[in-house]
Amino acid sequence: MDGHELWTSKCLEIGFSPKPRLYEEGTRTSQDAADQLGCEVSHIAKSIVFQGESCAVVVITSGSNRVDRKRKLKRILGYKPGMATPEYVLSSTGYMVGGVPPFGHTEETEILMDEDLLKFETVWGAGGTSQTVFPISPEDLMKISGARIADVKQ
Repeated sequence: MDGHELWTSKCLEIGFSPKPRLYEEGTRTSQDAADQLGCEVSHIAKSIVFQGESCAVVVITSGSNRVDRKRKLKRILGYKPGMATPEYVLSSTGYMVGGVPPFGHTEETEILMDEDLLKFETVWGAGGTSQTVFPISPEDLMKISGARIADVKQ
């Protein structure tokens, strides 16, 4: 089962019916996804995985933002999360770097969501592979993922 099939099955389990788009050229980076979709990079909801104390910390942030791990995540979490290796990302979420969705992980994760995403009507998240993306409202993204809204950007 590839990452998109896995993610789709996780969506079905929670009652979410995504409308994914497949791009053979790939959407590995936020800029790649924005170029393929014809939208601003800030509308991309990228999922960045950090190594937490008891589980992975997934930060869903605007594609135009960088996450401030040293100050802001440390203040929010009470510790500075570690940088995650590709192996850690795969084992703790079920997905490879470049295709990590904002929800539907195979293991427990703590999810934070960039407050800047709430500015938009629609954002685009990875659908389990670096070739798939899906649209979702920020409000639905927050509700489905169980994310805490936070100021996470540098």
